Amino acid sequence: MIGIIIELISSWLLLKFIAKKDLSVLGFKPNPTRLIHWSIGFLLAAAICSLYHIMTTAFINNSWILNKHFTFSAALMSSWWVVKSVLFEELLFRGALLYLAIEKWGTTKACVLSAACFGIYHWFSYNALGNPFQMGIILVMTAIFGWMLAVSFAKTKSLYLPIGLHLGWNLFNIVIFSNGPLGKQFFMKANENHLEGIPSLLVFLFQILALPLLVYGYFKLKKTL
Repeated sequence: MIGIIIELISSWLLLKFIAKKDLSVLGFKPNPTRLIHWSIGFLLAAAICSLYHIMTTAFINNSWILNKHFTFSAALMSSWWVVKSVLFEELLFRGALLYLAIEKWGTTKACVLSAACFGIYHWFSYNALGNPFQMGIILVMTAIFGWMLAVSFAKTKSLYLPIGLHLGWNLFNIVIFSNGPLGKQFFMKANENHLEGIPSLLVFLFQILALPLLVYGYFKLKKTL
């Protein structure tokens, strides 16, 4: 939580002294449109993440089972950890720095830079340094996700949609389907069997492309209405 407070103070200082603006340019103030954006982002990400994890066991001899040792207090602690990590990353990569980059270099260059930085950041969070193959996979996956979040901020001029997308994915990925640093959470796989070959590749592509394509389609639809 201290990190988030420091980010807010740093963001205020950057915006004040570089752009002569305040934190309002990050779209913090709630309104009906922003709350709708948050809800759409959260539900889309939760649905796609759930479908992805269901697909990882649907075509093999495996299934998801309830973790009977997962308590309500553990769920609250895990969810709070996810919320804090999402807010920290959003303020860092889609906050004041992205706003200033958009003002200086334009939306496209700023969003690409933000996505690249987001991908490189995950080399460290996943301890992938020194493994070129793993670094490449992580960069592709997280940079595409980061690009989607950056564009969401640029299009809506608010953090509500990127936070909704990021929180929906991380909460279901880490807490519901136990795919993250917190270990076994709400559901866990019954055994170690996993997809291989072409099915594995197709599910992997679904994981990294489905949500960004849906978000792209959402903005295209909004533009035509």
